[in-house]
Amino acid sequence: MFESAGDGELLDTMRDAQRAERVAVARKFLAAGRFALQRFAAMGNTHDDWCVDDWDIIASEVAAELGMSRGRASSMIGYGRTLIEHMPRLGEVFLAGQVDFRVISIIDYRAGLIVDDEAIAAIDEMVAHKAPSWNKLSDKKIAQLVDWMVLDVDPDALRVAKERDDDRYIDITIDKYGMADIEGKIRATDAAALDETLGQLTATVCRDDPRTARQRRADALMALVNRESSMACRCETQRCAASGRRTATTDVVIHLIADAATVSGEKNTPGYVAGVGPVPAPMVRDLARTAKLKPLVIPKDPVADPRYRPSAALADFVRCRDLTCRWPGCDKPAWKADIDHTVPYPAGPTHPSNNACYCRFHHLMKTFHCGPGGWTEQQSPDGTIVFTSPSGRKYRTEPLGAQLFTHLATPTGVLTSSTGPPPYEWRGLAMPKRKRTRAQDRAYRINRLRAINAARYAADIPPF
Repeated sequence: MFESAGDGELLDTMRDAQRAERVAVARKFLAAGRFALQRFAAMGNTHDDWCVDDWDIIASEVAAELGMSRGRASSMIGYGRTLIEHMPRLGEVFLAGQVDFRVISIIDYRAGLIVDDEAIAAIDEMVAHKAPSWNKLSDKKIAQLVDWMVLDVDPDALRVAKERDDDRYIDITIDKYGMADIEGKIRATDAAALDETLGQLTATVCRDDPRTARQRRADALMALVNRESSMACRCETQRCAASGRRTATTDVVIHLIADAATVSGEKNTPGYVAGVGPVPAPMVRDLARTAKLKPLVIPKDPVADPRYRPSAALADFVRCRDLTCRWPGCDKPAWKADIDHTVPYPAGPTHPSNNACYCRFHHLMKTFHCGPGGWTEQQSPDGTIVFTSPSGRKYRTEPLGAQLFTHLATPTGVLTSSTGPPPYEWRGLAMPKRKRTRAQDRAYRINRLRAINAARYAADIPPF
């Protein structure tokens, strides 16, 4: 591709593609914002105080259509609404392909505390004029330029740097080959205590332990999680008092699924850890030496359980088959999810062809927002579920476990078709309620930050 193109033609192609990419992103965000506004108007803001409110319903529909998480869809709706309702001039230059989304996101955040309509309009006019020249600038410079404008029109709306103590975090990112990266920032005193504790744990093994010092510290972290006061030495010598020693049992349970042939060493098919991902076969066998092994029974011509709550065997099978929440775009682990009925019980039986995993949020979504005018779903005997959105779009999700371990996709029986009883009139009374609506919560946060700025100015303390 492009083998015969000259330098100038290639540069032109890159420039045109960049503009087309900006236009495409702008169209997507603005369409999401307009879709949300139209749906809000149609729904009439009737669920503002519900834990799963109208915003969540709309975000779930956008997420399913675009194949993304509900959080990303929610952010997209937020940006789109801002550009439509508060910064239409900036939206125009964005749609014209003149501004990167990176610039838009910085402007949205730095100007997010402005509440006066005239001040918002003034900022919109200024950034619409200036933003096309900011694409080449760093994030820091763009933020400084927006802050300058905000200070000019509404000083109380300036975003002030958080206290350093507010920057604490721990992130765990899954890497390949069964590993994960841990990154974070904690208080210096806590770090000193952690460092000392890891050092004490690594000192409990003998000098013949084959692991490097860094590897022992990594393993000491797991011993700390397991509430163990010492580590098991891996020197494998009989004279070592610490060899194989464990001083405590753990309350932490990690679910690893693997073929029996992998555990025995006959095959090298990877295993799978819920919420983590694939694990190499050698690691599966290493973990199997000390783990509790539990064979999974694949139901053949299963009989429905005679109660609402599934049996332990049925629950194990459904969770291993699904591995994650089954709602489109959701990847919450099945062992942190609820097992629910596709066709509500008792019209729908407690049976593998009628049970699936839903995280608590999507369980609430399914319970209170499915039915006439909302979402509907249909489950196949192999665990495949077809969702139909309020807009009539269909989305198909296949159980992840059945994709990784094909025997888990064995059909579990065709059930008599049933839609269950219609939702009862007062079912909304059972929905958990918010202390504040989403709009009230946003207004509270904005007013609080503006009040902090006003207090700083009153005390004559520079906000930088």
